[in-house]
Parts: sequence; C-alpha cells; structure tokens
Amino acid sequence: MHAMQYEITLPADYDMEIIRERVRSRGHLLDDFDGLGLKAYGIRERGTDGSPVNAYAPFYLWADPQAMNRFLTGDGFRGVIRDFGRPAVQHWQGLFHRAGPARETAPRAFSRRTTPLPADADPATVIADALAGHEELAGTDGVHTTALALDPRHWELVHFTLWADAAPEAAGVRYQVLHLSAPGIGRLATGRQW
Repeated sequence: MHAMQYEITLPADYDMEIIRERVRSRGHLLDDFDGLGLKAYGIRERGTDGSPVNAYAPFYLWADPQAMNRFLTGDGFRGVIRDFGRPAVQHWQGLFHRAGPARETAPRAFSRRTTPLPADADPATVIADALAGHEELAGTDGVHTTALALDPRHWELVHFTLWADAAPEAAGVRYQVLHLSAPGIGRLATGRQW
C-alpha cells in the first residue's frame, strides 16, 4: 500500500463551488481505476474546521504502486496540471490500514496528521506505538478507514483517517470529503504492512 496526497492552495477569495463542481462532474472517473484502493476528494475551506486557507487536497491509498505511476503520468493528472499547474505530490510507504465501524457509510471528512520521529528514538518502537493507536482508533464509532504511513526521507509518520461525520479537532488537519472513489478498497492489505 502507498499513500499519496497533493494540496493545491487557492486564493482566499476563490469560489470553492468551482472545485465542488469539478468533483461532481469528474469524481466518478476514478470509481473504477484499477489498482486504486481509495481516493478521498478533499477540500479545505477558509474559516471552516479551523482552516486558514482554501485548498483542493485529495488523498489516495493505492493497492498497486504501478497504478499510482499510471495515474501520475496519465490523462487524469494531466488535467490537474493543466488547470492548476504541477503540484508537489507527497507519497508515503504504507504501514497499516484498517476499516472502521462506519466503513459502509459515505465519509464526510478526513484528517491528516504528520508527526516526526524523534532523532534519538528507535523507529520500530515509535511505529509500534503509532500502530497500537491506529488499532484502537479503528474501533471508534464514526471511523470509516484509518491508515498509517511513513516518509523515510524526513522520518515522519502520516496518520490518515476517514470519518463518517466531521473529524474531531484533535485528529489533525481536517478536510471535507466531496466524493470517495474506492474501486479497490477490498484490495488494500489489512493490518500491519510488514
């Protein structure tokens, strides 16, 4: 499993209805993309859920890394580049994935929190503690999906959770979900990924 996100920050006075319409008219195009576990079409809206900015920021969990490569070099991403310029794409090695009790509910929000691994800490110990937290989180009412990923370049953990309703403030940066494409959600390995 690979996690991926790009965030396109938009002007403070940007009409976010443009993004909503974009997702309404194009979001379904990845509903059957082979190798995609899920894509949460996320936005941040200035003044909502503590966001200081407007942004379009989809988050992906890939069941197949070759599919991620096909997407980034294919027509769908060319449309993003054409309309917004080429964004920096963050991607992380998947460490953990689990469905929550709200898996059958369409999610309305997701959260992403990034935490650095302390330089003097044993990575395996920090990751084990984070995994235990995600195991517990996966049983929480309102959780659709939770995942943990690692950026080994910067030694950071990325905590991603889809929520049936609003994400709690303590969960990290909060996004509204406009659409969920999940053609390969059943292909995402469950539990620890090593």
